[in-house]
Amino acid sequence: MNFKRREFVLSTGLAVVGLALGPSRVLGKSASESKLRLGFIGVGLRGTWHLENALKRNDVDVIAICDINPERLAICRQHIAAAGHRKAREFGAGDFDYRNLLELKNLDAVIISTPWLWHTPMAVDAMKAGIYAGVEVSAATTLEECWDLVNTHEETGTHLMILENVNYRRDVLAVLNMVRQGVFGEMIHYRCGYQHDLRAVKFNNGQQPYGGGVEFGDKAMSEARWRTQHSLKRNADLYPTHGLGPVAAWSDINRGNRFVSLTSHATKSRGLRNYLAREGGSDHPNAQLNWKLGDVITTTIDTANGETIIVTHDTNLPRPYSLGFRVQGSKGLWEVDGNRVYVEGISESHKWDDADPWLKKYDHPLWQKLGDDAEGAGHGGMDFFVLNAFVESAKRNMAPPMDAFDAAAWSAVTPLSETSIANNGEVQDFPDFTRAKWINRQPYDWIKSTW
Repeated sequence: MNFKRREFVLSTGLAVVGLALGPSRVLGKSASESKLRLGFIGVGLRGTWHLENALKRNDVDVIAICDINPERLAICRQHIAAAGHRKAREFGAGDFDYRNLLELKNLDAVIISTPWLWHTPMAVDAMKAGIYAGVEVSAATTLEECWDLVNTHEETGTHLMILENVNYRRDVLAVLNMVRQGVFGEMIHYRCGYQHDLRAVKFNNGQQPYGGGVEFGDKAMSEARWRTQHSLKRNADLYPTHGLGPVAAWSDINRGNRFVSLTSHATKSRGLRNYLAREGGSDHPNAQLNWKLGDVITTTIDTANGETIIVTHDTNLPRPYSLGFRVQGSKGLWEVDGNRVYVEGISESHKWDDADPWLKKYDHPLWQKLGDDAEGAGHGGMDFFVLNAFVESAKRNMAPPMDAFDAAAWSAVTPLSETSIANNGEVQDFPDFTRAKWINRQPYDWIKSTW
């Protein structure tokens, strides 16, 4: 980009004009001529995935990487060299060296893939520096942080995208197509969640990222160094966005609809204690810890348009992976478990259809156009699409499909559920992070955005 970000704040009027012109031309520059100058803050396993996918693109220059672990910087240095790119500037001199990265004069955008507690501070600093920010999930851990994201975006005019890759899963986008075309009738109810046995992720012996073990914190590596501590200290839905992001898209949250309130409940906690006793012995110090996170957290959300959403967090018990999606309307429903669809008047009465023919019929244009490009990008191709949306939005300096308001609303489930559980399931009101703009905001046009 030829303009200086620190001397330019996108006004509302110009943003509207740019969107009216369409995504191919904004600020008088063809998108095909733009090359995004990109930095990475946090290049652990997740950040390195994003880096590798970015290095495959011909419209991205990776100019800087930041991590406090010199081993991760060395790994990324090798990836950059192997891809034939110029050496990137490196930042690793302590926790706040990322701020020096943000001061680079030729930096356009940054992807943040650090531990959760750093997401909001780093995203806020990026927006204040005029740098288009992409932040991994969840984006915030407290209501104050949720407001920090929204307020900073509004005050600076700098955009933020929450990098929720599941919104780009092929079946999720096909179902969005079905919802938008009225296949299920008027929408009534949704179910979703994060149901994923993470015991071997939360503990290891510092030898390999996902090898299992009984240690966390300083004695471990990768996510076990920081993620496990949340299960010890918090009783909440710690990771809502993989399930809730797609539901928010299906139900037009912040775009004609919004979350109004929730109530949450937690079971007792046994999963981590049992795992540690089995793996390390009942006398191991970690097996004696009092884990605060309930094994199953169940949250029910009410929306302004009268739908309900059940969200489940289940990461400490033995089980196969599932996001537990159900999309139910006045004419029928889809359930991901069992891969099945029922549509009144089309399906045989009281019998499920195999979902595959339905999903193929309503396959989303994004996948039809770019599915081949997504091969090998990670998580079944979802990682290609979420990075593609970020890069294309940042090149045009336009609002992303999942913006600061979405980041705040989806992430707010964690602190709200924590308060509800602590107060015996007391109803918690969602803040209106859009300040009533949701009433007139139009649903994001996922169908036509086939950049």
